[in-house]
Amino acid sequence: MKSIISDLHLKFAEKTWKETFQLVRRCMDKPKDASRPCVPLLRSLERLQEVVNVSSLNTMRSRLEMIAKQQGMGFHITEATCYLTADMFYLEVVLLLCGEVEEVKVAPHGGSPVPSESFLRLLRLKQFTEFAMKLADLFTQYNIPGDNDQKLKLFASLQFLGKDLEQISLLPGVPIDSAQGDMINNGRVGCLIAGKADCPLSIQFYSTPTDGMKTSDLQEEEMTDREMVVQAAMVTVDVSDVPHKLQTASVIQQPPQLDPQGYPVLLPLSEMLPACFHLRLQPAIPMMCSFVDKLGQITGVVIPDVDLQWAALPKLLMSSSPSATIHMETLDEQDAIFTAPLPGSVMHSYILPGAAWEVPAQRGAVVDSIPFTHPAHVPALLELLRHQCVINTLLRSCMTSQCTGTGSECDQHFEVRPESDISFSVTFQGPHTDSLVVLLVNVSNSHQITCTLFGAEIGDPSMDENLSTIMKKSMSIPLALRTLYLKLEEITPVPLSASLEAITEAENDQSASTTTAANDTNGALTTFSQNAALPEDDFSLSGSACYANSDKSELLLEINTSPAVSPYPFAPGEVFSHWMTHNGLLSELI
Repeated sequence: MKSIISDLHLKFAEKTWKETFQLVRRCMDKPKDASRPCVPLLRSLERLQEVVNVSSLNTMRSRLEMIAKQQGMGFHITEATCYLTADMFYLEVVLLLCGEVEEVKVAPHGGSPVPSESFLRLLRLKQFTEFAMKLADLFTQYNIPGDNDQKLKLFASLQFLGKDLEQISLLPGVPIDSAQGDMINNGRVGCLIAGKADCPLSIQFYSTPTDGMKTSDLQEEEMTDREMVVQAAMVTVDVSDVPHKLQTASVIQQPPQLDPQGYPVLLPLSEMLPACFHLRLQPAIPMMCSFVDKLGQITGVVIPDVDLQWAALPKLLMSSSPSATIHMETLDEQDAIFTAPLPGSVMHSYILPGAAWEVPAQRGAVVDSIPFTHPAHVPALLELLRHQCVINTLLRSCMTSQCTGTGSECDQHFEVRPESDISFSVTFQGPHTDSLVVLLVNVSNSHQITCTLFGAEIGDPSMDENLSTIMKKSMSIPLALRTLYLKLEEITPVPLSASLEAITEAENDQSASTTTAANDTNGALTTFSQNAALPEDDFSLSGSACYANSDKSELLLEINTSPAVSPYPFAPGEVFSHWMTHNGLLSELI
């Protein structure tokens, strides 16, 4: 083996790295058995391609060829033009002799090539990862199984669906702002990105700010400056085992006729095809089992249960969180404990009891694709998805990734329990008292969040409404509870026992300070009298001072021995007995 390596070194000593790399590439790209490519060699080739600086015509060709093969597409070269081909479209990349990209065109099946600025920009910036991701989305939409006749029919049906959704988005309806975020969250079909030659048909339907944990208050200007996370769905068509009626033309009458709810009256579907449309969620969404059932009720197409893995909703939210470093502790391998930092060096601890979230009614699954057959299904599906996204956003606000340490180091502790598929409760100990306070959060739909406070005798009927406004505006449980806790501290009187303890501590501190000062003074006077040989009587303490100290000690003794007076004549379990279970926990409110 050493002699072989030495011979190779001598053979290629005078050759450039470029020539050596091309030889290695040719050997790795042509295995002995073409039907069974060597996967480790292909991975090695891909890694080599990724680290090589694309600065010539040949290296650019090699990188484009690798990306095409990764997507399952064909690759052809004609002089300085590269073609990345699929059954229903192809990508045309025109290169210069120096390796730079001159032009990129996308041509759908039967259509003329159309220049693509987005693909051109990515290649010129050498952002090959983003280029491959965009190409993968385009390939997913055009990748329709079946023979040529079936592919053409299904692709035409998808194009008609896109045009009808675009008309629905333009129809007059509920007044909304022109801002994109408002269109995403309130538009009938969200923010529709109409399918173009270089862009698949997609819908943005939900967005929420990401830094709700960072803001110090809830002022309007701070809420509008936050970065948004957008939930989207790509619209595709795919074959199915069961035939469905799909559109082969537009189903919106011309001119459009609206029903009482403002939706267009749609024509019935006619032709049966072995396929259905899909909303491919980006990213996938954890959904409660009741919401998954509602999806099937809207479309009439049941989502196969074999494709879903059921688990408790908090676990699904953790596994699908954009942040991979969520800090969590487990208690008895069931309860999940999260810590959430807040402005002002305040730390919250949230516990989600496993026994409450593991019940069958509260389990869910991560859904990544929703089948449907009619454009009328889309508005209802999007509204249901928004509803689930709001619930997920609120629960995720307790699962911050910025936390460190354990729950015992937190300032306040809260327990979050499910009450129904659309509501949950947050229980905590009120300030200056042993009584429990419960906040019930009910998410009726994606636009209505209602908060109801139990156990805190505030006497302010507007408190529930204010909490609901804060919760909807911040989409953060910790921020809403921080505001509530500060308000309770303001209006809850400090118990008399606590006040007396504080007074006693202050008096003890003052007495200790006085005694220390007196001892220091006596020591100094004694030393001075010894050195100066002066009479002691001239520096003795007066009787009144001794009397004062004696009287003060008696007063302190009398305060310390007096029993503390409690302003709360009932124990917490007696006040909330109708909410308490045998183990001291709150029972479900609903």
